[in-house]
Amino acid sequence: QVQVVQSGGGLVQPGGSLRPSCGTSGRSFSINTVAWFRQAPGKDREFAAGLRRSFSTPQYANSVKGRFTISGDKNTMYLEMNNLKSEDTAVYYCAVTSKNLILSTISSENAYDYWGQGTQVTVSS
Repeated sequence: QVQVVQSGGGLVQPGGSLRPSCGTSGRSFSINTVAWFRQAPGKDREFAAGLRRSFSTPQYANSVKGRFTISGDKNTMYLEMNNLKSEDTAVYYCAVTSKNLILSTISSENAYDYWGQGTQVTVSS
């Protein structure tokens, strides 16, 4: 069993930055893929960024590429968010799995076993 606890998030003006974090405990040594998803009001949850332990190149959704950076390891994970836009407003979730996901499945929320409680990010002036 793995426990996932998130922190960070908050309110920021357009163009600003935030860095939510995600800590794991329990059988965290078994984690091989980590990711961040987000869910905007009235929309489905969507993939934002992912990182596989055995590969050094992270994956990003086109909507955040060049602005967001995923980093960390199986114990602590971060999502550095820069140049935030109003459309980035959402609840952000971190997710982890023991599977070393292939590229075509890293963006699928069904592939992840453990989830954080979510953290609100609001971008508004």
